[in-house]
Amino acid sequence: MTKQPAAGRSRAARAVVQKLESYQRAGVTHVPRVPPPAASASPVDEPAEPAGQAGPSPSGDPRQAALDDVARKVAACTRCAELVRSRTQTVFGVGNPQARLVFCGEAPGQDEDRQGTPFVGRAGQLLTDIIEKGMKLRRSDVYILNILRCRPPGNRNPLPVEAAACRGWLDAQLAIIRPEFICCLGAVAAQNLLQTTDSIGRLRGRVLDYQGIKVVCTYHPAYLLRTPSAKAACWEDIKLLMREMGTPRV
Repeated sequence: MTKQPAAGRSRAARAVVQKLESYQRAGVTHVPRVPPPAASASPVDEPAEPAGQAGPSPSGDPRQAALDDVARKVAACTRCAELVRSRTQTVFGVGNPQARLVFCGEAPGQDEDRQGTPFVGRAGQLLTDIIEKGMKLRRSDVYILNILRCRPPGNRNPLPVEAAACRGWLDAQLAIIRPEFICCLGAVAAQNLLQTTDSIGRLRGRVLDYQGIKVVCTYHPAYLLRTPSAKAACWEDIKLLMREMGTPRV
């Protein structure tokens, strides 16, 4: 058996410590056991806890049950006083708990805050078109979430302190779902997930890595609605993602 170099072991240890600290900040006290995925499923190490939007999982899926558990904790979260005062409800995430692909946006908007589901307004419809008309998947095949689970007042960008406070919930969701691929929608999502200050222009067009998960970054659907000329570049990013996923489309 090959021995892992000391530097590699040190980096791995730091990554584990950072993940555990993010769970602790979010109030996650234990990691539920989830049966290992089939060979075709995803590669994140351990599952964690989080999400649906309450109530037991009708399918009996242990990942959905774990997500539902975290979603209840998120609904009671009061870490960001301004967001707690202004939100109608938390917006946890939606989709297939066994998804190979997760789409990550920045924060809920007005429509999402009202309905409790991410990407349901005009930008959400465009994302649905990208998934269903472009990728030939069903929206229910993927999982969709945001960096924040509460709408910032006036739809402003998330503050760094808010993104840090919500990071444990994001990490817990990803650890439960164990996706193979993440598509970051916009600079705010990409920079927060990858902990980088690089612009979306520098991040898009290539395959990046987050804890063994392949990451493709592209423009946020809201930006595409304001700047239709960017849709061609976004489609190139989606084709790159499909090639990595091995879909028959590209």
